[in-house]
Order: sequence, then C-alpha cells, then structure tokens
Amino acid sequence: MTITEQRKELQNKIWKIANEVRGSVDGWDFKQFVLGALFYRFISENFTDYIEAGDASVNYANLSDDIITPELKDDAVKTKGYFIYPSQLFVNIAKGANTNNNLNTDLKAIFDAIESSANGYASEKEIKGLFADFDTTSTRLGNTVENKNSRLAAVLKGVEELDFGNFEDNQIDLFGDAYEFLISNYAANAGKSGGEFFTPQHVSKLIAQLAMHKQTTVNKIYDPAAGSGSLLLQAKKHFDNHIIEEGFFGQEINHTTYNLARMNMFLHNINYDKFNIALGNTLLDPQFGDDRPFDAIVSNPPYSVKWVGSDDPTLINDDRFAPAGVLAPKSKADFAFVLHALNYLSSKGRAAIVCFPGIFYRGGAEQKIRKYLVDNNFVETVISLAPNLFFGTSIAVNILVLSKHKTDNLTQFIDASGEDFFKKATNTNELTEKHIADIMKIFDEKKDVDYVAKSIDNKRIEENDYNLSVTSYVEAKDTREVINIVKLNKEIDETVKIINQLRADIDAIIKEIEA
Repeated sequence: MTITEQRKELQNKIWKIANEVRGSVDGWDFKQFVLGALFYRFISENFTDYIEAGDASVNYANLSDDIITPELKDDAVKTKGYFIYPSQLFVNIAKGANTNNNLNTDLKAIFDAIESSANGYASEKEIKGLFADFDTTSTRLGNTVENKNSRLAAVLKGVEELDFGNFEDNQIDLFGDAYEFLISNYAANAGKSGGEFFTPQHVSKLIAQLAMHKQTTVNKIYDPAAGSGSLLLQAKKHFDNHIIEEGFFGQEINHTTYNLARMNMFLHNINYDKFNIALGNTLLDPQFGDDRPFDAIVSNPPYSVKWVGSDDPTLINDDRFAPAGVLAPKSKADFAFVLHALNYLSSKGRAAIVCFPGIFYRGGAEQKIRKYLVDNNFVETVISLAPNLFFGTSIAVNILVLSKHKTDNLTQFIDASGEDFFKKATNTNELTEKHIADIMKIFDEKKDVDYVAKSIDNKRIEENDYNLSVTSYVEAKDTREVINIVKLNKEIDETVKIINQLRADIDAIIKEIEA
C-alpha cells in the first residue's frame, strides 16, 4: 500500500469514528475528543519508542510502574519533556476501556499526571494545559457517568484500531495528517469558519515557499497569528533538507487553538525544545520581541478585526508602529499585523502574509501605511489568489510578501486568480502542486507576463496614490468573443433574404386560400 493509499484509508477511518461516536454531541465540539485521543495515543507511542530505543527485548507497556526510578524519570523528562508510566499508556487504557467504570476519571488523572510530570523542567510551559480541552468529565459527553464512559470508550477503541505505521518507517507523520484532515473536514462540514485557526495545506505550502525562497538556512520561523500551527508545519515540511537553527515560534490569542497548536507540534514529531508557542494578544502583548529578528515569517492573521488602535496613546510610540507614523484603523487591524511582522523580520528574510484585499486600495491611515512600506521599499510582491480557497470565506484574498533586502525599486504584482491557477473542488477551491510551482516561478523570475504579472516602479505607485491593488497594474485578459463585423453583416443579409422569401411564400399561400 502506497503512502497516499494508506493516508486515504486512515482518513476514511477517522471520519467514520468521528461520525459514529459523537451521537448527540455537536461535531465541532466532539472533534476535541477525537483529537485528544489521537494526541494521547501519539505521545504514548512516541514515549514508548524512546524508552525501548529499538531493543526488541523491552516491552515498556508490560512493565510495572514500580521499576521506574527517579533517575530514569528525570532523564526522560529532560529529553522528551514529559513522562508516562507504563500503566498510563494509551494501549493499556484502551485495552480495558469498554469495562472500565471509572474511565472518565482515570483519563483525567492520567492527563493531569502527564502534564505535572514537566513541572520544574524546561518543558513545563510547552506541556502545561495540553489536555485542557480534552475534558473527560464534560457534560458534552453525556449527563451520566455511564454515557461519558461509553462515548470515551468508543473514541479510544476507534483510535486504537487505526494503523499509523511504524516509527522506523517514517510513517508517524500520519498522526499529523490525521489531525489536519479532521480539522479541515469539520471546518468545511460543520458550518464553522475553519479559517480562524487553520490555513489549508495547499495555501500553507505556497506561503511557506514564498517566505523561504532561496534561503539555504534560517535562524527560526515565526507566525504571529499561529492558529493551530498549520503554516509553521508547512514550513517544517519545506525545510526537511534545510537547517533550522532555533525552531518554530508562534503566538495565538485563543486558548483552545493555542492548545491545538502545541499538540500539533508534537503530532508532527517536533520536540518541546524546538518550538515555542505563546498564548496572548500579539498586537498588544507580543511575546517574542527579545527573539527578533526572524529569517522567515508566515502568517494568516484575522481579516479586519477590531483592535484598540488610537484609543491607546502609547501604541504610536511602539517600535513596531512608530516608523509608519500612524496606527491601523480601530475597525481594521490588518496593517497592525503587517507592521508587527515587518518589525520582527530579519534583513535577509521574507514575510509572507495573507491579507484582505481592501487594505491595498483604501484611503486614510491604510494609505499612509502603504506609503511607508513603498517609500522604504519593503514590498516585494502582491499576489492576488483565486476565490474560495479558505474555510469560512469565499473572498479572493491577497498575499503580501515583505523583504528588507531588495536590490531594485520595483514592486511585483501577480494575478493568480484566474482558472489557470486553481482547481475547482467541492467545498473549497485548491492550489495543486503545479499551480504553486507556476506561481513560485513567476515570483522568482520577476519577469512581466501578459495578463498575469507586472513589475512596477515605486515612483509610479506613488503617483497612483500608493494603490497596491493587483488589478491596478496587471491588465485583465479580454475574454470576450471577437466579432467579425463583415462576416456578421453578410450573415444578416442572408438571413433577411431568407425572411423576405418566406414572407413572399406565405403571402402567395394566403392568396390561394382566399381565392
């Protein structure tokens, strides 16, 4: 079975579990329990693999908790970031799940123990609260202990049956793929705006490649609005053959989504010492100012959200916003995220940011910020994407690429919204590998392409009131049918002759009838 076939089979099984066991529980809520079970199994098997270290004579799951020494536990936590006793492993709990009358409370105790095992260690911040949204005592599972246990057992047994392959065969990323599949499908099918925390893989891939273009090494990668970490993980995949010196950084304001992001790092086999995801408001309480600068920044921040803006007089003196001389409007924080990313960007790197199209042509404060960006030659490229690529919105968004190392005073505009740059799909449109490659080729070469790409001198942009809308510079292809007037007139003449002849024939028939 190929990797693709295995992944497809895995996805089908996961979707079956989610639909079979949720019962009266809302699917959007219940995904947390499926994801939690997946995560529990993953870290259990990951930890087991670490303890056994390839020794076939060791079966950690069958060992007694009593043999665990303080030294062994200490060493394991320092390496893996957490500790799981044999009795606490997923395989042992799932085995007796159907007959365990205390399943919900046993699980809670295990999750608390796993989290507390990191207390006082370097991994404490990365481990604390990981299971917070896997609330085994929640009424969402049922009003009685029996109902709770029944649903929890169904989830555990379903996840137990999934074939994730072997660590040594490098199949373990299927856990991550399972996560992404479940999240994206619930977003698409449960009437939720998945775009709030999840950027589709195909779009993430394009953004990661833009930010990483022609960089052989990076110090670290940063997402100021991390969501569930999907953009950072695409950067990881793009970097399989590259060197990431200090790992993955991100900040997320929503607590549940923050937990998902940290879980997602572990699910993709990124150890606690290789990522740093912070909880909090990026605009008002940025967490990584001391870690600046970043060689690669990827971001899909929320579109046109409200923020305090000018109501906080201290913000205009913030070193992220002060250079522009104006704050993003209180009703539209888009450019606040852009200026934040620019401030955190290194002199060699790039930032690739998904943006609402309106910010590129609206007046007022947004126009002044565009002036600052253009006058200082920070805008490398503006890319217009196809509509309906994201969950929860059908708008055709843009990607803004920022750079501090441009060698010319040109800004590139790419119109990738046409049918040559996306594939129609059921829920959302998609960017195929070819579409991504085509866009990256145009981005790299910086050559003008009729009806697709144009590089514009910044002086002309200034003369155009700092309008950065792609349609202002890339001529749209005229798809209207070309009409041959001479041919059309000839056809009309022939038609008129036929009509006249028919009228004459009708008149003759009428005369015969009247006679």
